[in-house]
Order: sequence, then C-alpha cells, then structure tokens
Amino acid sequence: MTSDAMAELRLRDSPTTEHIDFDSLDGYRFADGEGFPASYRAFVRHAGWGRTFGLWLFYPPVRPGYADGLHGRGAQLTRRFRASFRDGESEAYDWMVKPDGDWSLTATLEVFAWSENGDALLWNSAARDTDGEFPVWESRGLGSLHYLGADLRTALVLVRDRCTSISGPRPFDVEPLPATRL
Repeated sequence: MTSDAMAELRLRDSPTTEHIDFDSLDGYRFADGEGFPASYRAFVRHAGWGRTFGLWLFYPPVRPGYADGLHGRGAQLTRRFRASFRDGESEAYDWMVKPDGDWSLTATLEVFAWSENGDALLWNSAARDTDGEFPVWESRGLGSLHYLGADLRTALVLVRDRCTSISGPRPFDVEPLPATRL
C-alpha cells in the first residue's frame, strides 16, 4: 500500500464514526509517552468501525457507553492472548512463537484487531520505530505468532491478500457496521 494507503481502502458506505473517541485517538499515550501510530489513526479516520476484507474488526477507541472499543474489547482479547501464550510457554510449546518471535515478545503485544475466525492482529507497543509506527504481528487462533511487518500499512497488504485468496475479490474493503451500545 502506498503512503496514502488508508485512503485507498474502498468503503461500501459512509464510515461509522459517531461512537469513536477522536480525543483519545489523538491524545492517548503509551508507556513511551507517544500516541497511536499514524497508520492506525489514518485507518480509523478513514474506515471507522466495520468489517475489513470481509473478516477483520479493527477496534477504535470508543466513547463511554459503546462496545467494541480498543481499550475494552481489545484489552480483554490481549489478556486472553497473553494467557494462551503463558500456558504455551509453561507447556514448552515453542512452536507457538517460532520462527518469528520468542516468549518475551508476547508480554508487549497488544490486540488491536480481531477476525471472525478467532485470529488477532497485535502491535508491539514496546518497539516503536523512528516514524512512530509499531511492528504488527498476527496470532492465528491464539496459538501461533507471525510477523506481518513494520507497520499497519505493510500488514494490511498481507491481510488483504490472504483474505482475497480465501474468499476471492470483493467490491469493497470495508463494510461499515453500526455502533453498539453497552
């Protein structure tokens, strides 16, 4: 995807954004004192809340009283991911992190997108690059770990290609979904 990759994503309808907390999108700070990666902010601003490539749900920060937010659902899925990998480490299932990762990496990965197949996209919030981007990883079924790229733009190409190879081309990349109240 090009530097304006997020704008290239085709939406079926206008994006669902009324529940997105744009103050948090711009003002949230990670442990390193920096905010969300520019690629993620661009994705949320362009795509809003919806199903991407027919399968993936990217969690934005949401206003109080709404479901499917990064800090709510994303944090819950992050805890689930880490518990699965703690169990895998205790059982010495090294295949879960090979060949791309290691056990210590799992403590710094955070879920920001979830597929309807039970796979997760995670970023490594402890490895920000000089452009402010986080490396992106995928965990298939919370039982494996695969490096997808240095940023969301790079990872989206791989995710789109795999989804297209499974279900064929789609007339749009993002299907906006209605905001859900808690």
